[in-house]
Amino acid sequence: MGDKVCASCQTPLVHRYLWATGSLSAYIPAGTKVADRYEVIKQQIWLDTQPGLPPDVPEELPSEVIPYLQLYQERLHLPQAYGFVSNLEQDTTDILLLENAPIDKTGNIYPTIVEAWEEATAVRQVYWLWQILQLWTPLAELGLSHSLLVIENLRVEGWCVRLLELYQTPNDEKLSLQNLGECWQFWVASAKASVAKGLQNIVQDMCETEIELEAINIQLNNLLLAAAAELPLVLKVAGSTDIGPMMAQNEDACYPNSLSDLDEPLLRHLSIVCDGIGGHEGGEVASQLAVQSVKLQIRALLTEVTEQTALFPPELLQEQLEASLRVVNNVICARNNEQKRQGRERMATTIVMALQVPQRVQTSTGWQSNNTHELYLANVGDSRAYWITRNYCQLLTVDDDVATREVRLAKSLYRKALLRPDASALTQALGTRNSESLRLKVQRFILEEDGILLLCSDGLSDRNWVEQSWQDYAIPVLTGQMTVEDAVRNWINLANEKNGHDNTSVVMTYCRVSPEYLVPVTPALPEEIIETEIQEEELGKLEELEEVEKLEQLEELEEPTSFTESSQALLDLDLNLDLDLDLSEEPPLNPAIPPTLIRKPKRGKPMVMLGRVLALLVGGTSVGLFAWWQINPQGLQQMCRQLPQEVHSVCPIGK
Repeated sequence: MGDKVCASCQTPLVHRYLWATGSLSAYIPAGTKVADRYEVIKQQIWLDTQPGLPPDVPEELPSEVIPYLQLYQERLHLPQAYGFVSNLEQDTTDILLLENAPIDKTGNIYPTIVEAWEEATAVRQVYWLWQILQLWTPLAELGLSHSLLVIENLRVEGWCVRLLELYQTPNDEKLSLQNLGECWQFWVASAKASVAKGLQNIVQDMCETEIELEAINIQLNNLLLAAAAELPLVLKVAGSTDIGPMMAQNEDACYPNSLSDLDEPLLRHLSIVCDGIGGHEGGEVASQLAVQSVKLQIRALLTEVTEQTALFPPELLQEQLEASLRVVNNVICARNNEQKRQGRERMATTIVMALQVPQRVQTSTGWQSNNTHELYLANVGDSRAYWITRNYCQLLTVDDDVATREVRLAKSLYRKALLRPDASALTQALGTRNSESLRLKVQRFILEEDGILLLCSDGLSDRNWVEQSWQDYAIPVLTGQMTVEDAVRNWINLANEKNGHDNTSVVMTYCRVSPEYLVPVTPALPEEIIETEIQEEELGKLEELEEVEKLEQLEELEEPTSFTESSQALLDLDLNLDLDLDLSEEPPLNPAIPPTLIRKPKRGKPMVMLGRVLALLVGGTSVGLFAWWQINPQGLQQMCRQLPQEVHSVCPIGK
């Protein structure tokens, strides 16, 4: 207990905590060893002391376990069936054990929503309710709506709502949104002031009228986006791909790539990782085709988003992203057909992509924000996405492999499916078949806490190295001790050292929503020193600008490529699109006017001193406001709105 690696062989140890379902398990005291394998840590929380062995599973799966298998795609919010164990020797009743339950790495259960509610931010309170509403339909279809009405069953891990187990709705009960609203009304009574009225109106509609789910969804989504837009949002992204120590060619592709893509309008908003399939002149072409095609389509989509004044609903954006992936699939399929590739010769690629959509919205306090903090995530194949904060690492995607397929079709529990020799074989990838055969799922998240979005190919994720090592590679970025670029290189070095059997691609996006505060003003310096420092600063900026221009000229002359001549011929596709797109995080601003010192005719020594003091104050204030504007324009904009109307004109932010 407490050891991270085996003392004798240094193998990383797995501490797999399980949730024991059923009323009988609640009576087994802590310290009991069940089936000579499971140690009861506390009520209904068991530790598997032999996690390397497969758990017991009956040949014919009981009906109670089937819903867990059918809902495997919702594993971010729901636990998964692990195995069965007999309660005691004298009792023949089997206890279902669940993994991926809301239990932390030390065996403690996460708090309920009620316990965490008052300490949560306004946007998080709304976000929790929005997630519950998204689970209502899939659970209701299987007769499991009651699971969302049991307070002790609803747990939260940071932003994420997680259920302890699934409860079957009694046959004589017909649950509706009214029941859900009645459950929520006790929470919204103590909601944060900025969202309390909006939540109360929504809950009142749920309780008093026969309202449709879609209408509630729209209202709750609008409130969520308005609350999230109150926060600032700064995105820093870096990516790279590496051939690996044992490979002859690199079939991976990513965006952005450290070798290129240094100054694109899509940068910060789009990230992609593709792992090509099909060997030399196949996989590398498919992955590059996918990256290029996605970029073009996302440019067009974001152009349309920025031109609209009304909010795009999540369902529409999800449909657009699904359509984009189907287009990519058809592009690769068409290339396969042109080259008469059949069977295993057909080139294909996995993909995991994330899109941060900068929609404009009026915030809860009434000002116009230029970003709704929405993040959309899609994947095909086994390339993965993780969300990492200082406290946890969450796998956001589900692999498209044989093991997952067996679970989703309710043919096997996951741990048993992993024993198949073909367990990791892919069941779908872009380019293998026509687009109608693709089974796609696009997820929507809200960026409301500081964290890292990590996209990677299986060169890194194999053998769970992300789950084992995230603290060493992500926390230094979150604490400001390491750049995103350095962290990407370190992840790739880890993959080459620990796995090494494959190409590796990593794209990291550091998402910061915590406000940055203006540095306190230092004591005033003599006028001559100020003028000298300004001149030195301007000279330094000029030298930096010259270096950037030289770098850009060099990139234009020498555009890097890893393709052979024949591979480039395969990739030669007219994917040029001339779009006038500005996706910068801030709206266009007026050019900054450097502070100047105003000199007046001499009127005696006191007037000279007063003029200098006023000049220093004006100059210092201007420099301070200019610095704040550069670092956190949204924060300065919010501050300006709180000032009297008469002084709004001094704010450097446009109305």
